[in-house]
Amino acid sequence: MSEADPRKTPVIIGVGQINDRPEDPGDGLDPIGLMAAALRHADEDAGGDWLARCDSLSVVAQLAWPQLNPVDGTLAETLGIDPAHRMQTAMPNGDSPILLLHEAANRIARGEASVCAIVGGEALRTAAKLAALKPRDDGEKPNALRDASHRKRSGYAPSYGLVVPTDVYPLYENAGRAAYGQSLAEGQAESGAIWSGMSEVAAGNDSAWIREAVSAQEVITPSPTNRPIAFPYTKLQVANSSVNQGAGFIVTSLAEAREHGVPDEKLVFVGHGAAAHEDGNFLARDRYDHSPSLSTSIERTLELNGVSADDLAHVELYSCFPCVPKMARRVLGWPLDRPATVFGGLTFGGGPIGNYMSHAVAEMVLRLRGTTDKGLLFANGGYATHNHTILLSGAPTGASFPQEFDYQQEADAKRGAVPELDEEYQGEAEVETYTVHYARDGSPRSGVVVARTPEGKRTLALVPGSDSAALAWFTDGSHEPVGTAGLILRDEKGMGIWQRANA
Repeated sequence: MSEADPRKTPVIIGVGQINDRPEDPGDGLDPIGLMAAALRHADEDAGGDWLARCDSLSVVAQLAWPQLNPVDGTLAETLGIDPAHRMQTAMPNGDSPILLLHEAANRIARGEASVCAIVGGEALRTAAKLAALKPRDDGEKPNALRDASHRKRSGYAPSYGLVVPTDVYPLYENAGRAAYGQSLAEGQAESGAIWSGMSEVAAGNDSAWIREAVSAQEVITPSPTNRPIAFPYTKLQVANSSVNQGAGFIVTSLAEAREHGVPDEKLVFVGHGAAAHEDGNFLARDRYDHSPSLSTSIERTLELNGVSADDLAHVELYSCFPCVPKMARRVLGWPLDRPATVFGGLTFGGGPIGNYMSHAVAEMVLRLRGTTDKGLLFANGGYATHNHTILLSGAPTGASFPQEFDYQQEADAKRGAVPELDEEYQGEAEVETYTVHYARDGSPRSGVVVARTPEGKRTLALVPGSDSAALAWFTDGSHEPVGTAGLILRDEKGMGIWQRANA
């Protein structure tokens, strides 16, 4: 293979991470401090003096301190740099670091930048401590995730308790389990196996937040320290956002790296990648057991790089909730007994909202250096909305840049018809998917059913917390609720209430 133009060949030369966990969370760094520390580590890792030449600074939006805008000059001033190009993602979505990596690679190939720094940082551990000192007027406990400015607190889905990812991803989990032909026990066993494997990776990773391996059974079994969150997920199956973490990396051209003395064994090459997205409204999806944009992103990346799962030494399959790596590994053909992460997953490695994949990039680079191995990074964001996959390699990939990575049209062509939404329906209906939400003491708070009417329309129905028999029926595992019939009635407030058939 002839070497591509080194001026248009993007390489990652430096990576940096930080875990900030003072005894008193209130003493922690803010996101600017985390980002600055991570990039300083990346600069040192690259050999030094790279930030001084940085002409492109891209930042993953953060949630903890919404009053901060790192690209308004604050971060650059803290680092003592003055990049001509500065940008921040619109939202703190999980695909952001891979998007920014891909854009940086293209920017270098087009000659628009020579040294690109990508970084993010979340200080939710500190923000939670500070928020706790300012009780809300309504008496509720402050919650940075639910209180975020971009969350919709009114409207059809929120009125049924579907507000944050923790509420929504279980809809994919339960629909997927039914589609895969698994019993509840089998579906949970798969989740436990994936998550236990991630905990083992985190236990061996100095940069992970929780460095303690747990068994598959511990992951899926409710306990005082592993309370149920939203059926069938326990605390150990969801992203751990209560962290102060920062991570960043530096991208330049192969020519620039060689000119400034970066050893070949420290270079990691960027391959082809692909991105596609679902509708931002999770009720406007064609189904909940599969994602056309997810499959397009992964399949296209494999095809463009001419590889299969057998050619990959490592993968990072985004792991905010088990349903995501379950879908991804089925598309990829990734065995259950191989680690699905290089960092430790969003539960154990840490879940710094939109910036998790910067940590995954850093760990993937460290594993690939000095090898000819290949690694796949699959990122997901929103409510199973945004998907971006890319290949990294310890050796040249043969990929040409700049490259197009938007495969939305292809994903849209794979998508089935999206059911019309009927917010006023009452009558007979069938369970499309569902979940049950739990209070902090582990008791069922309420359930929600996504149902299909006889005409094929989609509608929502509440399972009240007072209907203990129905909540138990949805969660006891003695049968598969998906596909079963029921009745939707309207209460005095106009809410759809689910009633089991023949109950």
